[in-house]
Order: sequence, then C-alpha cells, then structure tokens
Amino acid sequence: MNHDPSKHAGTAASQDVLERLADVIEQRRQGDPDKSYVARLFHKGTDAILKKVGEEATETVMAAKDGDPQKIVYEVADLWFHSMLALARFGLRPADVLAELSRREGLSGLEEFAARKAREREQAERPRHQDPQED
Repeated sequence: MNHDPSKHAGTAASQDVLERLADVIEQRRQGDPDKSYVARLFHKGTDAILKKVGEEATETVMAAKDGDPQKIVYEVADLWFHSMLALARFGLRPADVLAELSRREGLSGLEEFAARKAREREQAERPRHQDPQED
C-alpha cells in the first residue's frame, strides 16, 4: 500500500482526479447501456444508483470490520465512485462536496450538529404559507 503524503485528499492533484472522474461519468451516462456500466446504472434509474451506493457502503463497513487496509481502500474507492454517480444524477459535482467540507473545516462536529439542529428548528417554527387554492 502506498502512503505517499503528497497524495492526500486535500491536494489539487486529488481534486483533479475527482473532477476528471466526474467528467468521464458525464460522458458515459448517456452512452450505450450494453457497453458502459455507468450508462447501464443511469438507464436503470435513480433507485439502481442509490442501491449501489448502499451496497458499497455496507461493503466498506465490512472491510473496516475485517481491518485490512487494502480492502478498506478498495471498498471506499467503490463507495466514492458510486457516490459520484449519485451526485451526477442530481446535477452535482465533487466541487460541491469539497465546498461543503471546506465550510465545515475547523468546526467541531458537535458545533456543526448543534448548528444544523438549530436551523431545522427555525425552519419548523416558521409559519407555513398556505396556498389559497388549497382551501
């Protein structure tokens, strides 16, 4: 296993890899489902893509429970790939996720959770606008 510190996730090179992969996904999603795995999943629809994300998440957990670093990296790569398919399905890119991670950088996980809960409470307490046609 190569643990080269120059290849950590926050580097420009890593971001480039994610963007190039997102470009490939965009190119292949409209392709022939008989010739492209990506096209096949997009052809099957959102539920098929999300099912694969769930399967890969489960396989990642199982690899982590086994404690084999090589298996963990392999399964996380599958999870990231299928998560990128889900992002593409909803018109999102890796940069959107990286921006959210940057926004959270330096925040305590507990602070982030508390802020999210406060936003949810505020939204729940706002009076809902009732459509006059619903009366």
